[in-house]
Amino acid sequence: MQKIFIACCIYLSITIFFCLYRGVKGPTLADRMVAINVIGTKTVVIISIVSYINEENFFLDVALVYTLISFLSTIYISTMKVIPRRGGEKQL
Repeated sequence: MQKIFIACCIYLSITIFFCLYRGVKGPTLADRMVAINVIGTKTVVIISIVSYINEENFFLDVALVYTLISFLSTIYISTMKVIPRRGGEKQL
């Protein structure tokens, strides 16, 4: 069973490179943002699988913190870059 999980981690790592390519070459900012978000999600899945393989629970804490940071950075980037502001002024 561990060999299947290791193969899944390798597959996810390879697909992260495809998302990285889309994040760099994406035609729009929204494509880049989605690619970075997918990279974060796949990283959390890899950390969770490694936690299960090694039978270490503290990796799940790391995955949760990484998820929170990824979520907050997505919200920050979307409010600063993607969502246009009304009137051209900063709103509080």
